[in-house]
Amino acid sequence: MSLTGKIKASVFIITRDEENNLRRALESVKEFDEIVVVDSGSTDRTLEIAREYTAQVVQHDWPGYARQKEYAKGLCRNEWVLNLDADEEIDSELASSIHSAIEKNSADALKIGILENFQGMRVHPLTKHNAKVRCFKKSKGRYLNSLVHEGVTVEGRIAEARGFINHYGEASVAIKVAKNNQYSTLRAEEYFQTGRRPSLLKLILIIPFVFAKSFFLRRNCLNGTRGFIQSTINAFYAFLKEAKLYEKYTKNRATDWICFIE
Repeated sequence: MSLTGKIKASVFIITRDEENNLRRALESVKEFDEIVVVDSGSTDRTLEIAREYTAQVVQHDWPGYARQKEYAKGLCRNEWVLNLDADEEIDSELASSIHSAIEKNSADALKIGILENFQGMRVHPLTKHNAKVRCFKKSKGRYLNSLVHEGVTVEGRIAEARGFINHYGEASVAIKVAKNNQYSTLRAEEYFQTGRRPSLLKLILIIPFVFAKSFFLRRNCLNGTRGFIQSTINAFYAFLKEAKLYEKYTKNRATDWICFIE
């Protein structure tokens, strides 16, 4: 990384039992002015690894994704903050882009592309990737109280960053399926709390629709068999969210399916 001095931003990472991933993440951000790690009860070497890179290691009971990230953000001393998951890393181009944006004060937040690695291999470069606000001014951004897939609400100008965050959290089918099972339960709870009703039509159509979107529109077809597997799991994840919503809505009551065709 060809930068002069530290990047004047704080990195915050929430962890739990991430000894297999954390060092890679911390190595990628060691040129930042501050690193804050908030742990929610690791029983492996996560805390030991974290303390090799920063003294700012805090243990805090798990209140949910958004609240834990908001808590970690509040511990940061710099105005600019970067949120990184323990199973991610930033590349050198992104580090330079963040440094430049801070020096020029050209935006209030940066939207950053996320490059996936599935089954130990990076996806094809032409596969459509997600982009999320991960770097922002602390006073301009906050996490909404969502149960999962928490996002930052920003008041101000959002610019596109150069470079990427590399995500290694889906190293195997088993890991991806286990995460999807957990996340679909939380998302179904969110749907239920906001009054969303289950739909028979959606249950019937959602698997082929999401598969086609993932495999063709998002160009996972370029990843061959891995792309087919990933798109199939993505489609089933979408189905699980709707099925679990139906389960919550109909629990302990007799329900006519016809009511749920919306």
